[in-house]
Amino acid sequence: MKRALLALAAVVVLAVLGAGLAYYLHVKHASRNIKGSSTVEFVTTQTAPPPPPEPGIAWPYYGYDSERLRFLNGSTLAPPFHRVWTFHARNLVEFPPAVGYGRLFFANNEGVLFAIGVRNGRKAWDYVSHRCVAASPALDRHVVYMVFMNRPPCNRSGDKLTGEVAAFAVGTGRVIWTRTIGPSESSPVVVGGTVFTGDWDGRVWALRRKTGKPYWVTKLSGQVKGGVAISRNRLYVGDYSGHVYALNASSGKVLWQAKSQPRFGGSGTFYATPAVAYGRIYVGATDGKMYSFGAAT
Repeated sequence: MKRALLALAAVVVLAVLGAGLAYYLHVKHASRNIKGSSTVEFVTTQTAPPPPPEPGIAWPYYGYDSERLRFLNGSTLAPPFHRVWTFHARNLVEFPPAVGYGRLFFANNEGVLFAIGVRNGRKAWDYVSHRCVAASPALDRHVVYMVFMNRPPCNRSGDKLTGEVAAFAVGTGRVIWTRTIGPSESSPVVVGGTVFTGDWDGRVWALRRKTGKPYWVTKLSGQVKGGVAISRNRLYVGDYSGHVYALNASSGKVLWQAKSQPRFGGSGTFYATPAVAYGRIYVGATDGKMYSFGAAT
């Protein structure tokens, strides 16, 4: 009897070890590097993005355009560089400026939005939000759009934190409208008459450009911290549940969702802002990997 119990215990141990090994090999295989196809959902004929449609704007959004391609077509900017002026923002400036109408628009981490002259670095106006900031503004039709996180301290957590989207007159900094949302570090983008952004509550917002009233709001599975990218009436965004989504930009309906690879200790989350090019979505994740998804599927 004793021998039978020992044999049974050995079988159970071997089964557990075998299952553990199988699971390890499964996850290791699932998290492997995947070599992409040069033909599936890859369009080789895409041309460089055109300059901004509005005169006077050199760099309207984080990532340059709504597809976040981060490429300035036809630029003659080249080294060697030398310093022309210096502006002291008094606190961490984490995100790059939007550039237009002869000014740079950017915010520091303690929530001050600045407008300074391109040629001389002099302050034209500032706006003290008393909120934390980790995003770039957007420029469209002589309006600056900016998102704000919760009030300090910036590393707070909780269910009752709020953020804000605000629109400012380019010339004076006058507040045109504000909209309360969840804390947001999702650099906004403006397409047509709509301002798009995300928030820590896991929502993607489509707001009316002139009033800030919502066209639609879509709740995703995790916090949205990166910006959204838009191409051909589709909106692409990642969240902290480890998913990337395609939404209909007109209605907010989720068209598809994909997931980061599994790994031991959990899967990667998406903090980066996607770029859309050549029929694909390109985005980095917190698991140290770069992902490419087919834009259509």
